[in-house]
Amino acid sequence: MQTLFRAFLAVYLAHLLTDFVFQTTHLVERKQRGKFTAYLQHGLIHYLSAVLIAGLVLRGSFFLLHTHLVLAALTLVHLLIDFAKIQLARKYAICNGSWAYVSDQLLHFLTVSLAAWLLFPAVPFSLLGVPFQEARSMPNKFLAVPVIYVAVVFGGGYLIRFLVRSLAQGVKSHSPERAAEQLQNAGLYIGWLERFLVVTALLLQSPVTVGLILTAKSIARYPEFKSERFAEYFLIGTLLSLSVALVGGALLAKLMFGQVRFLG
Repeated sequence: MQTLFRAFLAVYLAHLLTDFVFQTTHLVERKQRGKFTAYLQHGLIHYLSAVLIAGLVLRGSFFLLHTHLVLAALTLVHLLIDFAKIQLARKYAICNGSWAYVSDQLLHFLTVSLAAWLLFPAVPFSLLGVPFQEARSMPNKFLAVPVIYVAVVFGGGYLIRFLVRSLAQGVKSHSPERAAEQLQNAGLYIGWLERFLVVTALLLQSPVTVGLILTAKSIARYPEFKSERFAEYFLIGTLLSLSVALVGGALLAKLMFGQVRFLG
């Protein structure tokens, strides 16, 4: 069971990195235009990430043909899901919202789970033992740390953008086009940093730091609160971001310490 969980964490981390870290806005736009090279590039990144991470934490898996076949099949399914999502979004508005995003990620989660099951158990391969012994002996809870961080910081950001899309449109309509675009991009980057700091603060059992983060953010944005639409957009976006970070921090604390208890 431990090996199966390790395989899942390794492959799912590769998925998260591929979709939320290595996938640029330009690459998404090319995929939306149906460019074959964009899908090829995305698939190559997914396959290489999965192979490298699995090879690092699953002993002997890098040199097994079975591993490469399973991960190649997973990459193909990943691309088919992405292609279907883009095609459905063109035809149906409901397929371009937060529920479509959640459904898409759930499908990826299920396919990663299936791939991990197909990879289990990994056949020992002693040749790889020397350079990667320490990585392979790493407890599963430590491998879960980057999974939770990437899911909360980057995956949470995409979810929040879907949820506050209508509010963002309202802010854009009352602001110059370039200023509104810069505002939305700044909000995305601030959200990444905010969720990273909140999860880290909770992991270090310092909830007071969360209050300092929110205070600093509010002070920096205070002059813009004169706009009622921006104030609504800011408050809802911040509360959603904080909620995602709190859930991730609580889950991480449970994995690391066996309990969810934050000291003041």
